[in-house]
This record gives sequence, C-alpha cells and structure tokens, in this order.
Amino acid sequence: MINKYYSSMLTEKDIIFEIFQYAQEKAKLVGEENIYDFSLGNPSVPAPSCVNQTMIDKLNSLNPLSLHGYSPSFGIMEVREQIADSLNRTYGCHYTSSNIFMTIGAAGALAHALRAVTNPGDEILTFAPCFSEYKPYTAGAGLKLTILPANIDSFQINFDALEEHLTPSVTALLINSPNNPSGIVYSTETIQKLSEILTEKSEEFGHPIYLISDEPYRDIIFKGTDSPYIANFYKDTLTCYSFSKSLSLPGERIGYLAVSPECTYSKAIIEICPQISRTIGQNGPASLMQRTVGEVCTETSDLSVYEKNKNILFEALIEYGYSCVEPGGTFYMFPRSPEPDSYAFCEKAREKNLMLVPGDIFGCPGHFRIAYCVPTERIIKALPVFRELAEEYHLPNIK
Repeated sequence: MINKYYSSMLTEKDIIFEIFQYAQEKAKLVGEENIYDFSLGNPSVPAPSCVNQTMIDKLNSLNPLSLHGYSPSFGIMEVREQIADSLNRTYGCHYTSSNIFMTIGAAGALAHALRAVTNPGDEILTFAPCFSEYKPYTAGAGLKLTILPANIDSFQINFDALEEHLTPSVTALLINSPNNPSGIVYSTETIQKLSEILTEKSEEFGHPIYLISDEPYRDIIFKGTDSPYIANFYKDTLTCYSFSKSLSLPGERIGYLAVSPECTYSKAIIEICPQISRTIGQNGPASLMQRTVGEVCTETSDLSVYEKNKNILFEALIEYGYSCVEPGGTFYMFPRSPEPDSYAFCEKAREKNLMLVPGDIFGCPGHFRIAYCVPTERIIKALPVFRELAEEYHLPNIK
C-alpha cells in the first residue's frame, strides 16, 4: 500500500505552478509576448560571469576524483571557512567554519533547522503572509505550525498576535525577511522588539525559543531600506540562506545553515545536522557547486533590475488606485485585491492573460502576489491590463 499521507497531498493543488503551467500552454496559442506571467519567483537576470569562470577553473585545475567526490557530511571545510569569513566581514559577526553547515538550498537549510531545535509535536509560529511551502516543511518534521495573522498596514510583525500565542509549547519562530510574498523587510525596530520578547519568554519558560530566519532574498534590498542582519540581534538564531537569488542559481540548489556562535547548544545543533541528513536523504550538496559558491560568495548578479521593475510597477499601481505596501526588497509585491475574493480577482486577471497568485495561499486573503522578476519591457506592456482591471473595479484615484 502506498503512503496515505503523501497520497492525501495529491488533492492539494500547487496553485503557483498550476498558474505557471497554464501560462505556458496559453502562450502556445497567443504568443509568449502576449502573456503577462507574474506567477513564479524565478530570477530573471543571469548569474555573474565569475560563476561560470570559477566552475571552468575548478574543472580544469582540480583532480576529478576530488572535485566530483562526496563532500564531508558538514560540507567542504574550505567552503565553510569562506562563508563564515564573508558573513563576518559583511555583518560584523563572529562565525567560524564550525557554525556553517552546507545544504541543498534554503529549503535544505530549513529542513535541518526545523528538526535540529524541535521535537515532533512541538509548536512553531510564523507570520502571515508567509511562503506557502512552510506548511509541508513543518508537517514533514512532525510540527504544529501556527500562522499568526498579518499586520496588513505594514506587514511588519503583528506583536499583539505573537504575545497571545507565545506559550511554553512554542519552541521556535520561523520568519522570512525580506519577505515572500510581500517584499517587506523587517526593520531594526521590529527585530529589536522581537528579540526582547523572545529573550524574556525564553527565561520565563525555562527553555530557549529559537528563531529560524529564512533569508534567501537577503541581498535584494532596495535603496533606503533598513535591513538589519537578524542574527546580530538575537543570539538563538539559525540563519537559512540560498544562493538561488543572489547569484541567480535556483536550479543548482546550493545554500547553508549558519548557527549563531552565541546560540544555545550551537555546537550540538551543527553536530546533529549530518544525522538529520541521514533521515531525510539530503546528504550534502554537489561538491562542484560548493567549491564554486565558496569562491564567489561575496558577489551577486546585477540585481538592480528588480528595483527598477518595482519602481515602475508600484508607481503605476498606486496611480491606478490599488492599495499596496511598498516593498523594501525581493522581487515580489503584495497589493490588496480590488474585491475580497482574491481568487475571483486573479481569475479575472487570467482572462486578460495576466497571471497573478491569490494571497490566500500565503495565509493572507484579500491580497494577490506579483512576481516582477521579468524583463522590464514585460512590466511596461502589462500596465494597461492592470489599469483596465482598475477601471472595471472602479478603483479610486484612477486617472
């Protein structure tokens, strides 16, 4: 008999990929240039040239058996040292190689972090709007995920909801800043307040409340945005990172888990990660990719196009009468839906070949996500469709 739990997941639609696949099929009929697909968060800028050159250099210079062999369970030591050094120089931290565990992307880092500091049955809190895959990630670790309601006026942390739900059964908080889907970056003030609450409650409950910080968009920050390095404010922080967005390498699935040196049981957390790998079948990322990102971890793709796209799109939507909190980073925007049923709105948009994602799947009904990691020309060409929808809904301020 096949597994009942995973069989039950077959009834759950992956709405984002469903929309993306629909767009692909529709493009065959009307032409790709007539489809405005803002469904999928796939980087739209190429990896920097240093990535390919580094790979070529490694292929030409290293012993093939060493280059393509299994890496140590914790990751290649040289690479862990390079990443620790990069974090220290960039954020004034004190990581060493012993605080870094190489993973198969940010998802792999989350899979290890969630299991390292919790036990099955524990409760973990996160804040809406949140990445839709947090549900299967936590369920797979045997955890109870509670999604706290959003502060839709700013998308900063809803502290009233946090204090209401922060009980001794909670062993960890999962946060995502810069945020998918809102594009909001938690401010220094927000992180300081969060640290104070978690420190106080950890002492009261007699056990640490770990902060698992999901940061694949950390390098996509827009001008003037206050973007604190979260682990510098709360000692019991586990940082999950991916090079998918900073270096435009989503298909390579390469990232790391960084455990704050001051974290409670920091040494033990890293030491048990290879044991977690054994149970989930994620036994280390590719050696070639580890050696590549180790060499170029201080570089990024040309990420400026995302801010350019944000400015064009945000200014236009506000002019058309949409309500939206301005993103401080990422390549996502999360406006309010012109009607309460965001599914209905996104369906009307789809009829005009405009592909948007309803906010319900992120725990925030009445909103929709725009992934504007597309060529700028596609943004400009889509603006009349956004305007047409605004006119049909009689949004205020339409000019």
